[in-house]
Amino acid sequence: MNSFMKKMGSWRNILLIVMGSIFLIALEILEDPDLTLGEIILEMIQPTLIVIIAVGMVRLTEQFKMQHETQMLLIRDLETARVEGMQWRSGMSDLIKGLSDGIARQFSEWSLTAAEREVGLLILKGMSYKEIAVMRDVSEKTVRQQAHSIYRKAKLSGRAALSAFFLEDLLLPPAMNNSNET
Repeated sequence: MNSFMKKMGSWRNILLIVMGSIFLIALEILEDPDLTLGEIILEMIQPTLIVIIAVGMVRLTEQFKMQHETQMLLIRDLETARVEGMQWRSGMSDLIKGLSDGIARQFSEWSLTAAEREVGLLILKGMSYKEIAVMRDVSEKTVRQQAHSIYRKAKLSGRAALSAFFLEDLLLPPAMNNSNET
């Protein structure tokens, strides 16, 4: 449908340019009937360019309006997601606090340094080593070394194993969650 509308818009523009040019040629002929075809064509270059520019401006304005509408819809959706996220976090604050405390306790059991704890939390949030390095203003190599130290102390194979260590039991299928509660 969108492709069809674009094609129709292009044909509409061409039709407007042709109709505008014919109208201007007709005016030139009525104004001075003694003009030759070559003189009429020369006389029409400027008005034809004006018509083309006018049609182009109309199209640009239409595109600007469509982009603005799309942008407003995205802003609305983003705001809705932000509000829903805040509501979810508010409703889950006790659980989030418990998980945060549990992670901190486990990091202590693994004897992680303050820097390793920070890197570990950022890894759990899904950030890349490069993103963590930029955020902490250190080299990516330093972050990699700290991450490998975390994995070694925790006796885990890597990033996925670290995440699974904390999230595996939280993400059980509903049937398994219910069977554990009874």
